[in-house]
Amino acid sequence: MDHITFLVAVVIVTALAFDFTNGFHDTANAMATSIATGALRPRTAVLISGVLNVVGAFLSTEVAKTISGGIVDDTLVTPGMIFAGLVGAILWNLATWLLGLPSSSSHALFGGLIGAVWVGAGEHSVHFDKVVEKVLLPAVASPLIAGVAALIATYLAYRITARARQKTVTKGFRLGQIASASLVSLAHGTNDAQKTMGVITLTLISAGALGHDAGPPLWVIASAGLAIGLGTYLGGWRIIRTMGKGLTDIQSPQGFAAEAASTTVILTSAHLGFALSTTQVCSGGILGAGLGRRLAEVRWGTAGRMVVAWLVTLPAAALVGGLSASVVTHGGNFGIVVIALLALAVATFIVVMSRRNPVHASNVNETHEVSVRGAAATQVSTAA
Repeated sequence: MDHITFLVAVVIVTALAFDFTNGFHDTANAMATSIATGALRPRTAVLISGVLNVVGAFLSTEVAKTISGGIVDDTLVTPGMIFAGLVGAILWNLATWLLGLPSSSSHALFGGLIGAVWVGAGEHSVHFDKVVEKVLLPAVASPLIAGVAALIATYLAYRITARARQKTVTKGFRLGQIASASLVSLAHGTNDAQKTMGVITLTLISAGALGHDAGPPLWVIASAGLAIGLGTYLGGWRIIRTMGKGLTDIQSPQGFAAEAASTTVILTSAHLGFALSTTQVCSGGILGAGLGRRLAEVRWGTAGRMVVAWLVTLPAAALVGGLSASVVTHGGNFGIVVIALLALAVATFIVVMSRRNPVHASNVNETHEVSVRGAAATQVSTAA
């Protein structure tokens, strides 16, 4: 425990804070479609998702190892750099949550770390070949694979049940959604909680508390699982609204198909150590399910805004992480305090802004688009 300095403790707490924002930012991945179709009540959905996120955190550590010893050179990383990277990731998560945009928490984390380590230790400290292999290629392929799989599954579901009673079909697929949404939650915990495990493990390695190439200790696995589970339970209702109502008017067969496809892609990638974005996978699954139903409306305007957010997430978080790392590197402990206070001020401002147009369990299914302004007249449905 001699290696756990005050700075290391601050970084660990900040990493768990990011994990918490990851939880409520990504709740929609697992539960948006089930809430939209009425398969689960909103509060029940986030409770189930939160519990299964914790369970999923204990299933694998391959993604954590990719982060702690893959995308950056752990021999050149300092706790201060990791702190700066986490600040970039947290602020991006909060900003996109305010706008109701389901951007990638994973890419926010990767971007923040890459920017901070690049500024703090130089370009050679980032393993760009691993970034391409483990982050960028999966980012392109995974939503496409999930989308195609969901499209095919949706088409088959409607063909197979074409002559069945609509009420029976809806009831059956809603029951199926409970199982499929639960599996997405389990997969989300397996994939996303590991990213915080990897960051904390990287911090401990950089401080000399763990050897190089070490895996996450049990207490790291447990704390990361609990943090993401708590964040998930609180519910990222703004993003749930966008994914559940903003992309397409989803029905229970589509929801089941989207969730089943997403689970398969996420669990497979977690086993292989690919640190993909569960947000992108689940969004791809929902779009595919929308295209798979005849005459279904897909709101391409919302989808386009999501894609733009995906494209700018990594560089935007990298910019904030790099700027923060510059202040931390030159300012030492004073610089860390300055960055922490600035981040806290920005986070507080975002939370205050969100209360001007609150989205919660009672109104999450009411409109298709999230507005950040208070006047109801400014809300425009994407269905118009």
